[in-house]
Amino acid sequence: MKTLTPSVEMFFFPYVGGGHQIPMIDAARVFASHGASSTILATPSTTPLFQKSITRDQKSGLPISIHTLSADVPESDISVGPFLDTSALLEPLRQLLLQRRPHCIVVDMFHRWAGDVVYELGIPRILFNGIGCFALCVQKNLSHVAFESVSSDSEPFLVPNIPDRIEMTMSQLPPFLRNPSEIPERVKGMKQLEEKSFGTLINSFYELEPAYADLIKSKWGNKAWIVGPVSFCNRTKEDKTERGKPPTIDEQNCLNWLNSKKPSSVLYASFGSLARLPPEQLKEIAYGLEASDQSFIWVVGNILHHPSENKENGSGNWLPEGFEQRMKETGKGLVLRGWAPQLLILEHAAIRGFMTHCGWNSTLEGVSAGVPMITWPLTAEQFSNEKLITEVLKTGVQVGNKEWWPWNAEWKGLVGREKVELAVRKLMMESVEAEEMRRRAKNITGKAARAVEEGGTSYADVEALIQELQARTFANQG
Repeated sequence: MKTLTPSVEMFFFPYVGGGHQIPMIDAARVFASHGASSTILATPSTTPLFQKSITRDQKSGLPISIHTLSADVPESDISVGPFLDTSALLEPLRQLLLQRRPHCIVVDMFHRWAGDVVYELGIPRILFNGIGCFALCVQKNLSHVAFESVSSDSEPFLVPNIPDRIEMTMSQLPPFLRNPSEIPERVKGMKQLEEKSFGTLINSFYELEPAYADLIKSKWGNKAWIVGPVSFCNRTKEDKTERGKPPTIDEQNCLNWLNSKKPSSVLYASFGSLARLPPEQLKEIAYGLEASDQSFIWVVGNILHHPSENKENGSGNWLPEGFEQRMKETGKGLVLRGWAPQLLILEHAAIRGFMTHCGWNSTLEGVSAGVPMITWPLTAEQFSNEKLITEVLKTGVQVGNKEWWPWNAEWKGLVGREKVELAVRKLMMESVEAEEMRRRAKNITGKAARAVEEGGTSYADVEALIQELQARTFANQG
């Protein structure tokens, strides 16, 4: 790749948690590939997680770098939740922005304190919120629902003012949406971050959710740039393997296992970097997977009250007796603990379906790989993402979870093994319905690939933002 002459200088300030950190690192790499000088603002503990991929980009001529801030965030880890206090970075950020004034800074919504610092210095601030257009529209319009008329948490109500007929229940909403009068200060901080922003960067692509992209664009004018899927910047095996952090399993062992399977025969199950499932739920998943008689790769992350169990050498006492041994002997299942190379797995020809918590990264990576899904939302905006998959795109089936829960709280209720088995069979076994889901999913993956190439919609939005920043600089200089 030829060396690009930087046209504008952009800072990217990702949150420390993986669900927001990973896509913003990818976004910085995307803008660098378009010629923008992209600097990632990191902490001493987060820099090593993506140093290798950035070094490879630099060697290929991209104008990208990492600036490690002088302070760190206590207890930061890629699996931390959304409300970790990162304000220890305030003063190092202020000093950097006084020394180097970029044309803009992209700030993650979870750095709730950062808005005022950037605003005071007069630097255009672009918000990164980590969700898609559909979920944004649902959230914005839920404020128009008269919840007083809803008699119970399980009574369906219609989400108003959106193109599709979407019903939800109170039990699927976070507390601050159920009762807007009790919005926590941290949520107010995120709203204020949005209100004074120059615009919003959205990791999606127009063709995935066109009616909702149009709604966002019409509401915010040209101040919403839809630039995804940013994960497509990971083109090499090394990038895909090391994305996030090094996998707990040797990726070649994982790929060898997948290579031994027939095309389109394996279910991939993963609940992301944040979810902490209790041992009782994990047992129900195990029983359901075994009863379905389908091949699977199951990534087990952090376990509620048993954080040490997510290591590769964990004792696995949450598994049904003899389960793992049976899976090894029959070759039916591969259980991974910790971190897995998700992009490599999803893109493998053996993968037929994806059981997911509907986090936006996983949702977008799944649809971009053309893989139908079993939806199992847990928290955040994941119930909205489930509706997008199962009712708008019609590329998935619901496992049946109805309860929103705080990511670090006690589990509200188990989804039984029968529901797990039923959903797996419905997605994985041959049927007219399953084949139609696969056809739709494969159609989406081609659209995703075209969106990020020259002439595509996401490519055009990246260019549009760079040109707007250039024009703004020129006007200021004039």
